[in-house]
Amino acid sequence: MNFLAHAWLVREAADGFLLGNVIADGVKGSDLSAWPALVAAGIRHHRRVDAFVDAHPLALAAKARAPMGQRRFAGIALDILWDHFLARRLGRTEAFETLVPRVYALLASEGAPNRLGRMVPSMIEHDWLRGYANFDFTCRAIAGLGQRLSGPNRLAELTPWLARDYEWLAENFDGLWPDCLGALQSRGRI
Repeated sequence: MNFLAHAWLVREAADGFLLGNVIADGVKGSDLSAWPALVAAGIRHHRRVDAFVDAHPLALAAKARAPMGQRRFAGIALDILWDHFLARRLGRTEAFETLVPRVYALLASEGAPNRLGRMVPSMIEHDWLRGYANFDFTCRAIAGLGQRLSGPNRLAELTPWLARDYEWLAENFDGLWPDCLGALQSRGRI
């Protein structure tokens, strides 16, 4: 899961908890004592959701379906692709249209750590959360993230696979997402 999915899962939570969920990928280490309590709780929640999704049989099956030499990076590409499927599912619902400006306002006022902080202005300016509904935009986002990694752009190399297996991956997400929601409901917060 990426920005949109993590935000959507906690959309009814307090701002600090929402912010922690959105910025967690930019936070390194387990010592969260420098963060306000709600933000730290959000970061921990994000990490539990990631662990749940990464261990889910459908996510493992999707990664295993990636081209052999690129599987190491498949999880990153899939996280962004899950946001694509979610954005398409949510469309322009009232809840989605309320959440997106809230996330952008939080990021604009509170910022984000490390490399993520440098991405935030572009995220807001180019409206990534709504843009994810477009597959081409999503592929450009995946390739853009790959440019930030050292070496060849392995993420960009995955986009033909995502296009080729698009329908299968969409069905995969259609099984994964309800399981994620169910885990949240049955455990309170994963």
